[in-house]
Amino acid sequence: MLYAREAIMTTHSVSLLSWLVIALCCAATCHATLAALVFPGLRGATSARDIGAGVDTGPISVLKPLCGSEPRLYSNLETFCKQTHPSYQLLFGVTLASDPAARVVERLARAFPLRDIELVIDGTLHGDNRKVGNLINLAARAKHDLIVIADSDIAVEPDYLARVTGPLADADVGLVTCLYRARCVGGFWSRIGALFINEWFAPSVHVANVLGQRRYGFGATLALRRETLVKCGGFEALRDCLADDYWLAAHVRALGLRTVMSEVVVATDVIERDLASLWRRETRWLRTIRSVNPLGFACLCLTFTAPWLLASALLGLGFEQGTDPAQTIADTIVDLSTSLGLSARLLLHRRGARSWRAFWRDLPLIPLRDVLMCLQWLAASFGSSVVWRGVRIPLDDARERYDANTSDSQ
Repeated sequence: MLYAREAIMTTHSVSLLSWLVIALCCAATCHATLAALVFPGLRGATSARDIGAGVDTGPISVLKPLCGSEPRLYSNLETFCKQTHPSYQLLFGVTLASDPAARVVERLARAFPLRDIELVIDGTLHGDNRKVGNLINLAARAKHDLIVIADSDIAVEPDYLARVTGPLADADVGLVTCLYRARCVGGFWSRIGALFINEWFAPSVHVANVLGQRRYGFGATLALRRETLVKCGGFEALRDCLADDYWLAAHVRALGLRTVMSEVVVATDVIERDLASLWRRETRWLRTIRSVNPLGFACLCLTFTAPWLLASALLGLGFEQGTDPAQTIADTIVDLSTSLGLSARLLLHRRGARSWRAFWRDLPLIPLRDVLMCLQWLAASFGSSVVWRGVRIPLDDARERYDANTSDSQ
């Protein structure tokens, strides 16, 4: 008791700024520890079965908006042609007949003549978001009452369709989405980009999920009933939205229905081959997060572990030179925070790595990856628009558009 009292009396020897930094370092360590504990890893599709998996929910229309060529486009789209689901339609959309993706779809149609494959070529513009415009054109050709939307760079397992639509057998479930793991297509910078997804984005989603956060929807997969889509105002309600996947899920939740994250983990390609293209893509993602969740974006600075570990270690070195009780307490706190945070970051890296070889290969990249994310977060704090597929889309009025569209659809 006397020691504690003396520590309180001499707290002024440790500046308020130092205590603030210590608190932030501890908060970053807590996040890293929770992420390491709840993140199951992304080494492949999980073996767990989804709620409702195995239930025949009926035929499915799969909507795949395409734009341009990608390194693994054919092999990624091919995985959708090899589904075990008994009845489904594949709709691929491009805006121009000259789009290289159209040739890829034609190859698929020849390779899988028994599949219900249709290439939709329609350049009609419906708003600022050209992907949504593509989806509007595709939805007009959809035959079935179950709709699955998936990005072009997604690869899936043969039981994917059966599993992601299974939860829709529950009338309270309005939309099913799923996480993704990154695959490198390229060299050094694509490896850096894969770490962004595998060791920051995906773990952060799991942390949010454990804490009860259900405000998500990922373009990797969005599965819903046609009736739900119509009640949301259709894709037309999203034609000017940047984060169309997020806002579609938000519209569904506004109907009183639940968003479910599937146990399925799909694969996505990281194809950036230089820092400039990687910077543009990831800064766009972060700025998009800022547009839909400003408070959450502000708190993201605590999820970049390496800079806080460095700050904690430097504080500890400084406190070791002091002799008063307040400095001793502060030194103990930062030492514990540093050691626990470092252990958690290494565990998180192990769970994000696909093998021990990948773990050791990418281990030296962790400080660069975390510092780069911190700089990107600072850059994403400014700006009122993003450039996506060559089109500049404003983001300042995203929530206002959502509120207006929600009011119109009710």
